[in-house]
Amino acid sequence: MHTASALTDTALAVQRINGMTPRRSSAWNAAFLAAYATIRLMDPLLRWTWFSVGLGITSRLTVRGRRTGKERSVLVGLIRVGGRWYVGHPNGEVAWTRNLLSSREARVAPRPEAPVDVAAAPLKHGPERDRVILATAEQQPFPANLLYRGARTHILSEGRYFRLEPR
Repeated sequence: MHTASALTDTALAVQRINGMTPRRSSAWNAAFLAAYATIRLMDPLLRWTWFSVGLGITSRLTVRGRRTGKERSVLVGLIRVGGRWYVGHPNGEVAWTRNLLSSREARVAPRPEAPVDVAAAPLKHGPERDRVILATAEQQPFPANLLYRGARTHILSEGRYFRLEPR
């Protein structure tokens, strides 16, 4: 009975964003898969641009691999809400989110010369995660902001987000 009540509370908390109900969408899933495949193809150019002149909210996240133990780096959007840092993926689990969930620690570099060791806490469905999802749509540069705004109900259902705290 306590578990059912907790699930109901979670479902109600997630519906607070303008009455949106979290809902997985095959179309948004395909759109994100295509968008991230394109980003992977452009990765060398994106990394060069980030290193040379910066790239909006883009930061380098380095996480130890859960199977190999090797450090893996990925460029992510570093979302800032209420003075805290967050990272996430809108389309569910991917390799770097699984690694971060496993290790619970990483190094984030908002600028190439300024890496910071952080502890990572996964966000459960609820008001904090909702605020991060809203902020992600506002802080992403064009055209990603349009994708994130359009896909909010999908992201509410599928997105994996973490709070990062300096160690």
